[in-house]
Amino acid sequence: MRNCSCALAVLLTVLVTTAFAGETAPEPTDYRTENYRAPVPATLKGAKVVTTEETIALWKDKSAVFVDVLPRDPKPANLPAGTIWREKVREDIPGSIWLANVGYGIINKETEAYFRKGLKSRLGDDTKRKVLFYCMANCWMSWNAAKRAVEWGYKSVLWYPLGTDGWTAAKQPTQKNEPF
Repeated sequence: MRNCSCALAVLLTVLVTTAFAGETAPEPTDYRTENYRAPVPATLKGAKVVTTEETIALWKDKSAVFVDVLPRDPKPANLPAGTIWREKVREDIPGSIWLANVGYGIINKETEAYFRKGLKSRLGDDTKRKVLFYCMANCWMSWNAAKRAVEWGYKSVLWYPLGTDGWTAAKQPTQKNEPF
């Protein structure tokens, strides 16, 4: 059984690495507003793209604020009476703040206020502190969120395009998290 789990970990690492190292998209000038689970760019103007190794180092030395932007699935409307609804459990990088749904290409004023409040809760008014955005591999949500932070004047924006897929493939710890 141990060999099986090792082989599975190797396979997952290969899949995650291939997902990112393979096809990439050109960097757009504006936000991505559809097809959020697709190849992402290798760059983000105004931000630094970080590898799994760099992300681990930042996490270990606590030198960056980690922001998970994975969307949270809403409870479906019109569930039949008596249907049990269980929200999906989110396991992310320990110590992260989960700002759900802020990575869409178009966000309303309420979501923008929630996003800004979440960043302020961890960064205060320090726009020079490192802030790392992530989601999952090939997910435009983190790219959009990091781009928005750059446009809002944050100076040390980091983007981890492999997200929790890359993190878990590297056998790093995760924790259950709830949105801010």
